[in-house]
Amino acid sequence: MRIIKAKDYDAMSAAAARIIAAQIALKPDCVLGLATGSSPVGTYKKLIEWNHAGELDFSAVRSVNLDEYAGLTPDHDQSYAYFMRHNLFDHVNIDLKNTNVPSGINGDDECARYDQVIRDFGGIDLQLLGLGVNGHIGFNEPDDHFSLGTHKVTLTESTREANKRFFASIDDVPTHAYTMGVRDILQARRVLMVASGANKAQAVKEAFFGPVTPNVPASILQYHPDFILVADEEALSLL
Repeated sequence: MRIIKAKDYDAMSAAAARIIAAQIALKPDCVLGLATGSSPVGTYKKLIEWNHAGELDFSAVRSVNLDEYAGLTPDHDQSYAYFMRHNLFDHVNIDLKNTNVPSGINGDDECARYDQVIRDFGGIDLQLLGLGVNGHIGFNEPDDHFSLGTHKVTLTESTREANKRFFASIDDVPTHAYTMGVRDILQARRVLMVASGANKAQAVKEAFFGPVTPNVPASILQYHPDFILVADEEALSLL
């Protein structure tokens, strides 16, 4: 495990973007596992900037996203498919046919279909992650066991509470989501996590300096052979 300490959110975003850009430069047709939420937005902005400057080419890149809310269509403004178009895909020269976000409306058949998409790509070269305040990765919530493949999950109240700022009220926040499993994430050849803010400090401490336990899903990354945490000073403040 490598930890890169950045001064603040902007420095964290730039450091993470450099790692992703290097992956694309080394393997132009790489498979990127992508994440949503506020943590990676700054990273995506830097990648867009470099693409517009002609320094980074997404034309052969393939992508698979971590998760999607159950029940939301791709054109819903709070869906993660919409998020990805708004924050990255619509602003770089990626082929949308090579981008994949789990469907929130296909039902339980979506799980097997999405696992097959990942297998057909030959696995994920670099998986980008955020970190939930309860230690979740993707929508893999604290549990008594680690999940395997893509599955439907019931969102905890803490996760719904953290995401309610994007919706009109807590009642509008979906109660379920489809997410890649911990196995899918752990099988990525490289895993890159971004964490920012004092509200993530306890999760960082428990995930990477505590025991490996499914009650803190991110803790399994202690076993990954090529895991990089890029975090700002506030997120590392309890270490």
